[in-house]
Amino acid sequence: MSAISMVLVVIVAFLAGMEGILDEFEFHQPLVACTLIGLVTGNLTLGVMLGGSLQMLALGWANIGAAVAPDAALASVASAIILVQGGQGTHGIGTAIAIAIPLAVAGLFLTMIVRTIAVPIVHIMDRAAEEGNYRQIEVWQIIAVCLQGLRIAIPAAALLVIPASAVRSALAAMPAWLSDGMTIGGGMVVAVGYAMVINMMATKEVWPFFAIGFVIAAISDLTLIALGALGVSFGLIYLELKNNGGSSNGNGGSNTGDPLGDILEDYE
Repeated sequence: MSAISMVLVVIVAFLAGMEGILDEFEFHQPLVACTLIGLVTGNLTLGVMLGGSLQMLALGWANIGAAVAPDAALASVASAIILVQGGQGTHGIGTAIAIAIPLAVAGLFLTMIVRTIAVPIVHIMDRAAEEGNYRQIEVWQIIAVCLQGLRIAIPAAALLVIPASAVRSALAAMPAWLSDGMTIGGGMVVAVGYAMVINMMATKEVWPFFAIGFVIAAISDLTLIALGALGVSFGLIYLELKNNGGSSNGNGGSNTGDPLGDILEDYE
């Protein structure tokens, strides 16, 4: 990997770390982070494939109460770097996914450290607020956010320091039962992610689109652009049906919360 690519990877990692808190440009999402790392390292296809698989897992990760979700940013960046450095191509995606899960959990420890450091920063900002020093508040706010970026950038830089030959040798030295097991485990984890997403989307309004999507995806002649266009079209159709269903009360229908059902009832 060239020096320019390494610098760009660290920048992507830094942005992913900050976005883990800001949630503005979504750089911490696996699909975005892995794709960007694949782009700057000349492995765009691998980055998109890895990011798409990890994204299905991250959709089921959420902060609920005091429970903090696994660190998607660290999992995305670290697994993408290992995949690129390993040089196994598409065969290494399953292993990278399996490695990403413990890395996501380990990222919680780094998050705890950074948030502990942020506590005295908050007190400094409180004192600055009492003095009316808004400039100092802004400076410490930027410092605190940058700490979140360093939380991912430093591990990413440490992985980049490891020679690619060492990473490849370590992956090649893995016995077949371990590498195959990690690949199978990574596939199972992705399946669990799919199941969690489906569970969140399990409504009678969405199930027809879910089934139609699987049927259309089986048509090999359609490209990803065509599938995306169909998805957007179905979304627009659904929104139009929803609006028509919500405004059908004046025609003698009743709005039951199911736009498709309301429209069908109006035709009865």
